[in-house]
Amino acid sequence: MQTPRDPDEIFRDKTVLITGGTGSFGKAMATRLLSKNLCSKVIIFSRDEWKQWQMQKSHPLFNHPKIRYFLGDVRDKDRLARAFHEVQYVIHAAALKQVPAAEYNPSEFVKTNVQGAMNIIDAAVDARVEKVIALSTDKAVNPVNLYGATKLCSDKLFVAGNSYVGKSGTPAFSVVRYGNVLGSRGSILPYWQELLKEGATALPITDVRMTRFWLTLEQAVEFVCSSAGRLLGGEIFIPKAASVRIVDLANVFAPGVPHTLVGIRPGEKIHEVLLSQDDSRQAFEYDTGYVVTPFTQGKAHHYYTSTAKHVPEGFLLSSDTNPLFLSSLAEIRKLIENIQFEPTT
Repeated sequence: MQTPRDPDEIFRDKTVLITGGTGSFGKAMATRLLSKNLCSKVIIFSRDEWKQWQMQKSHPLFNHPKIRYFLGDVRDKDRLARAFHEVQYVIHAAALKQVPAAEYNPSEFVKTNVQGAMNIIDAAVDARVEKVIALSTDKAVNPVNLYGATKLCSDKLFVAGNSYVGKSGTPAFSVVRYGNVLGSRGSILPYWQELLKEGATALPITDVRMTRFWLTLEQAVEFVCSSAGRLLGGEIFIPKAASVRIVDLANVFAPGVPHTLVGIRPGEKIHEVLLSQDDSRQAFEYDTGYVVTPFTQGKAHHYYTSTAKHVPEGFLLSSDTNPLFLSSLAEIRKLIENIQFEPTT
């Protein structure tokens, strides 16, 4: 397995642009880059001027001399071309993500998640960006909802984007795929917290069998940085992350508070999958994660096949059979004890 470059050196003297930069991940990534002085410039690219203003006011770090705010939408190819000028690294975190909303507004999700991905690829190739890392989701694996289907399509586009770069070899496009982020805006813990503040006497649970993969924002940022140091182009990187039953998470978050079963929402699964059995034929395991390698002339990247551990035949990384499944309430309590919640709005 390729030895990654030091995560604190990967972005040294680089200009890094983060699409969807006012979201939970974007702010956490910008915080890491700026607090450690890891790059020459951070560009926050997003479409909402109010959220950019809120971000600037939320912490002195977000008025750092090295940060810039760039209004734009990934649907607008011309605006991306302007934003990518003299950018070396792009972290693509912009997406429409709400599963039920996707079921009722499919065309909007296609425009942002699919057409937006195509625009990112074209703009990055034209601007000679060095590396593009696109963030994905477990819902892109064997998707049953429109959101997952758009992210699967996006992942395929970014992997295939490496075919367009010609002899220069740049940009190198890769994907980082993970599950739910604890405490992020719109996620379940801030939602439950808001309900309890409003006087709720029970927490809504979709299904007692439901499990999900979980990691913290800090873990997500760290994994993206380490993946940036490993990528050759075309890989899908997957972290080793804990999974937990939703009902156990509720019991730890609000002990003694009863639950109300509300049923599975449109497009939801009982269990999520980060690595399918089909993908396992091209998948390799390393200390902190897995990598699904692309086919190059019918073969996976020889670098990984010769230096990493191939996962077993038929390997499946599912949230209910995950080797890192947490069933102990003490383990789950430790997982969430230091989570800082993003607001739900």
